[in-house]
Amino acid sequence: MRAIAIRYGRLLVSSLLLFVAVITVLFLLLELAPGDPIQSLVGDVPISPAFEAQITAAYGLDKPLWERYLIYLGNVFSGNLGISFGTNQPVLELILSRAGNTLALAVPSFIISTTLGIVLGSIAARTRRRWLDSSISGVAVGLFSVPNFWLGMMLIMVFSLGLGWLPTQGKAPYGQEGIAVQYMVLPIITMATSELAYKARIMRASMIESLSQDFIDTARSKGVSSRRALWRHALPNALLPMVTVSGYSLGFILAGSVLVERVFGWPGMGLLFIDAIGRQDNQVVLGVVIVLTVTIIIVNILTDVVYGIVDPRLRSQLVRRSTTTRKTEVPA
Repeated sequence: MRAIAIRYGRLLVSSLLLFVAVITVLFLLLELAPGDPIQSLVGDVPISPAFEAQITAAYGLDKPLWERYLIYLGNVFSGNLGISFGTNQPVLELILSRAGNTLALAVPSFIISTTLGIVLGSIAARTRRRWLDSSISGVAVGLFSVPNFWLGMMLIMVFSLGLGWLPTQGKAPYGQEGIAVQYMVLPIITMATSELAYKARIMRASMIESLSQDFIDTARSKGVSSRRALWRHALPNALLPMVTVSGYSLGFILAGSVLVERVFGWPGMGLLFIDAIGRQDNQVVLGVVIVLTVTIIIVNILTDVVYGIVDPRLRSQLVRRSTTTRKTEVPA
């Protein structure tokens, strides 16, 4: 247990250091970027120097850079992400109002890409060096190479502008609340495609390795059919690498949602992020990145925990290491 506690303690410390590093780098980049957030706030309206000084002091921009950084870092750890320059609303409130829309695309994309990736990768491995394997692998490589924003625009041209089957922008018809299913189809396909292709390739390689193990030959020698050997015996062992891949995949999907939401005009965190960059709303930009970073860190920690649970080899290794440590600590 001691080795396990040390392992996850180090993981938490490294995650915390990564979190602080992301905040520090992005904070400095936004501060060094050209432009004046106060001018972006007031627009082309001329203002007096006194009023400009008042706004500058209200947002704390009159303080030195190091002081603003320390104040912001302390506010972040207390759950305060600041106030938006553009809307004068709490940044965390703005992000939470958009988070549900982003998850409405990210979660189905993750489920679809993972499920189809496992199935198609397994089929490709089962039909290795045949036409079906070549077809699946070739399409997977091609789809993985396609940028998601370009794929989204092509889908709009074909299924929205060309065939008129699906809408192009938004999440529901004008004036309606909630999310309409037909508005989700193209964004989900766009977000899931590259991850589906990647997972299919990983699953194929893992399944080929699993099928070459001795326990598969033993199962077949006992009269187990090839199909049963594939899905009942080889699949559980081949799924172990997919645990890690799936954890990282959710982070890539969330990060890729920035461009996808822009293409489809989907009112999620990604579109909020793009709009905040355009109006130099640094507090919102920082807030969105912080929320995404925390989400990805949590997912990666959970992925590591789940992998340790489903892979008995890792648990045994940690237990042996803990036992060895205790033995070396016993005085002679």
